[in-house]
Amino acid sequence: MSPSVPAPDRPGTADDPVPLHRLEVPAPQVLPFAMGTFDTIGPLSRAAFPHRHTFYEVTCVTSGSGRHVVDSAARPLLPPQLCAVVPGQVHHWADARRLRGWVVLFNADFLLAHPGDRELLHRLGGQPLLPLDGEQADAVTALLRELRREFLARAPGHLSVLQSLLHVLLVRAARWAERPARPAAAAGPAGPAGAARPAAAGEDDRARALAREFLALLATPGAVAVPLAGHAARLRVSAGYLTEAVRKATGRPPGRLLREARTLEAKRLLAATDLTVRQVASRVGYPDPAYFSRFFRRETGMSPGDFRRGSRADHHVHRAESLADGPAGS
Repeated sequence: MSPSVPAPDRPGTADDPVPLHRLEVPAPQVLPFAMGTFDTIGPLSRAAFPHRHTFYEVTCVTSGSGRHVVDSAARPLLPPQLCAVVPGQVHHWADARRLRGWVVLFNADFLLAHPGDRELLHRLGGQPLLPLDGEQADAVTALLRELRREFLARAPGHLSVLQSLLHVLLVRAARWAERPARPAAAAGPAGPAGAARPAAAGEDDRARALAREFLALLATPGAVAVPLAGHAARLRVSAGYLTEAVRKATGRPPGRLLREARTLEAKRLLAATDLTVRQVASRVGYPDPAYFSRFFRRETGMSPGDFRRGSRADHHVHRAESLADGPAGS
């Protein structure tokens, strides 16, 4: 049975004009997981045109030059580096030369054994390429080689081993990417840390769970066009309770997070498609293009047209038809 491979799902549609790649799983017993080198995974692992994934990608670049462009931000390749791309992000490899390294691809189902890994991936996906020092690069290489051996051997219990090795890789990468932690607050009159009332702890847990659901909703296709009240209804809570819970869990109001998600999606569409400003405005929840333009300028400091011209000056945007020119993978 052939393993999962990245494949073009569609070259863009009326609903989403950005090309979409999926992880092709040829049969139910085949894992929603693939890994290998850039060469063994195939040409789509280093695609030079902007596209989205339905799956997660973790890449360790060991050599080569060029830029990795994620959501219009071009990051220079200075190997060794680690990067993560999450579903919904628009990315491509620009001016890549002699690109070498490891590529790990997997669907959300693969994270069920360690659900917290999803949050780690989204944190890593929102950061630039993570530089690795010698010790870190050796540790990542050892983990990736072990992952590859398990993936190819498919011995009994290999699924849990793969999930565990991936979990270790993500936890370590998140540690390396973190800024130094702020000093812990001193214990107050109520007593030492851990002495919080169980009821308060339960409320915090519910707030965090609701915030995670809200952020997951924002990452789904078309969700940014939905008003905040619509998201609250889908989560079966009031808009007021959603605001209180998300603010408690993240320190930020959900309306602010929704505006940021709309701005990001607008940037993706302006940089990677030929949609008009009116069409982009409609897709991110603003029927009035003039209001959208004011919103976009307030959020970014430039007009949609200026942003599009600047993003296309930074990197060449290939048309979606390029998908038909290359094989689906190996």
